[in-house]
Amino acid sequence: MCIYLCMHVYGSKYTYAENHFGYWLKAYTHSSRNYYDRIVHFSFGFLLAYPMRELFLKWLKYPKIVAWVLPIEITLSISALYELIEWAVADVFFKSQGDAYLGTQGDIWDAQKDIFMAFLGAILATTIVSLIKKTFSIYEKQI
Repeated sequence: MCIYLCMHVYGSKYTYAENHFGYWLKAYTHSSRNYYDRIVHFSFGFLLAYPMRELFLKWLKYPKIVAWVLPIEITLSISALYELIEWAVADVFFKSQGDAYLGTQGDIWDAQKDIFMAFLGAILATTIVSLIKKTFSIYEKQI
């Protein structure tokens, strides 16, 4: 969680579209876009799904399938809510600077791609953790 929060603070200091690490990555990959924004959205799902999964399993005693699905659904919901709030703020308070505020970098599907990146991160995290735990439980039974 600390890594995600540090990435978020670093991104908000320079704005996500104007981030220095994103410019370095842009030059390194020879792309036309600063991808720091997408990295942080992916990290939101990837780095926060595991703590949510553990919360549902260990503290709330939910079944394993629910503890796998719920972090993905929560990540998807929070990401969509954030993008809607971001759009509303840009539309209400920054009408003339909307695109610059949103940091879409000319991509009309930026919000949907950001939501998908968080969704993908959560799916990967929960799947990887589930497979690791399943592998170790099989290994422990053999010993």
